Amino acid sequence: MNRNIVVNIGEQRFYKLREQNSLYIDKTEFIREWWETGATSTLITRPRRFGKTLNMNMLECFFSNEYAGRSDLFEGLSIWENGSQEEREKYRQLQGTYPVIFLSFAEIKAAKYEEMTYKVKRVIADLYDKNRRILEGTLLGENEKEYYKNVNSRMKDEDVADTVRSMANFMRRHYDKDVIILLDEYDTPMQEAWLNGYWDQAVQFFREFLGNTFKTNPYLQKGVITGITRVSRESIFSDLNNLEVITTTSDHYATAFGFTEEEVFAALDATGLGNEKQEVKRWYDGFTFGSCTDIYNPWSITSFIRNGGEYDAYWANTSGNGLVNALVQRGDAGIKQSMEELLQGKSITTQIDEQIVFHQLEDNVNAVWSLLLATGYLKVLRLNYLGKNRKKIYTLNLTNVEVAEMFEEMVKGWFNHGTNSSYNAFIKALLINDVDAMNEYMNKVAMNSFSNFDTAKSASDDDAPERFYHGFVLGLMVELADRYQITSNRESGFGRYDIMLKPSDKEKDCAYIIEFKVHKPKKEKSLEETVANALSQIAEKQYETALAAEGFAPGRIRKYGFAFKGKECLIG
Repeated sequence: MNRNIVVNIGEQRFYKLREQNSLYIDKTEFIREWWETGATSTLITRPRRFGKTLNMNMLECFFSNEYAGRSDLFEGLSIWENGSQEEREKYRQLQGTYPVIFLSFAEIKAAKYEEMTYKVKRVIADLYDKNRRILEGTLLGENEKEYYKNVNSRMKDEDVADTVRSMANFMRRHYDKDVIILLDEYDTPMQEAWLNGYWDQAVQFFREFLGNTFKTNPYLQKGVITGITRVSRESIFSDLNNLEVITTTSDHYATAFGFTEEEVFAALDATGLGNEKQEVKRWYDGFTFGSCTDIYNPWSITSFIRNGGEYDAYWANTSGNGLVNALVQRGDAGIKQSMEELLQGKSITTQIDEQIVFHQLEDNVNAVWSLLLATGYLKVLRLNYLGKNRKKIYTLNLTNVEVAEMFEEMVKGWFNHGTNSSYNAFIKALLINDVDAMNEYMNKVAMNSFSNFDTAKSASDDDAPERFYHGFVLGLMVELADRYQITSNRESGFGRYDIMLKPSDKEKDCAYIIEFKVHKPKKEKSLEETVANALSQIAEKQYETALAAEGFAPGRIRKYGFAFKGKECLIG
């Protein structure tokens, strides 16, 4: 690696990167593209750690009068050097000339509504504290000064909605110029609200706040909102009919967030890692914005370079996977089945709705895949149009190796709630054919894990075995992937579940056939009878035929019946 180049991982302050002469991929054309659009307010969604905050700070550094005279931050960059003489002069004259309000909700993560509103109030209070010079002189009347001083973390919830518009009013009068408003990571508190059960309260709170800030605000010059998802218009954007929405499928700003392949390869060459291009592509490529393919996550690339070319799931292992984990873990059997296919390198087909409707996430499979696409965990392989209405059907798979690694670790974590040792012990018992130990440990795993897999609002007691089954199969796939090819052949409903474990080294390891059955009290007197029926089915259906054809001797094929009754399990 070229030690003369400073790689500053996680630094989201544009001015710091420039002052420290750190590695910086020039994204200043975004300034020009955004400024020249006709939209007053713009929502831009991108997955986490794709440079949203850095670009917002770049806008602040360029336009804010607090950075007047800081042309040094932009010298040598596209916005300063490219274009005609007239264009260059125009933007050089713009730098540092506007009052700017920059708010970030990135850290507003709260288990309760009251905690969320307190944190929002704290952000607003900091904004007012930062601009207390406005209180000097006679610009504000006594009532306005009193209002200003009462903006704090203890103000009433209903008073928050108008605070940013009021600050824009004060700044407009103070600087004699309309205000630019930047709101970063607007949906972080919304995601937390859904996860923690206060969604409806949060919707009402933010609908009024966003409406007052970006629609009914006569002091607004231009505004940008960034986030990971496009929350449905009927949720919090119902009042913002003037909002331009730029999602991951839009061509606008396609290269402004994330690194293009050309940028990545140039950075690798500059840091002495040019020989790693193809492996870097396999690990970290795969994102698509609009029609622009081969987009890379900045966090992964800068981490890879900083660590001297060491491959790891840098982006995927950072915080922020809680929502994704909850969706897949709580999801029905169909979602877990699709995850099996995705982890095997296969694709799924689905419809996509870019307006994420959170209250549909537990009942609408398409909503789940829509969110996973928006958040960067899936990529579009193909887009087909179906029928006379040309309904869009997307073919999706996991974005890259890094994301696959993340999902594997996520699945492992499902069994870590005090059951990790039991689950690992079960795997060991299975491989040495210790049926008594298998029964002991599987009952511990099932007892603890059932509740993790059937927490969706729509889940019923009857759903629980199927949800657990598919979670269990995913666990097998992850834990034994280096030794076994695992297939799961299913029928709809609660019929047979046939799991086959085919070893990579058939001289060293045995093959396994596992049959899952849910106890039917009207047909079976006991779990023992359910196990017997499972084993009979293996024999009658001749499931071992395929293994025998591949050279497995009968003594190298082990067969097990798993019977479930509630959270009770019997293996035989």
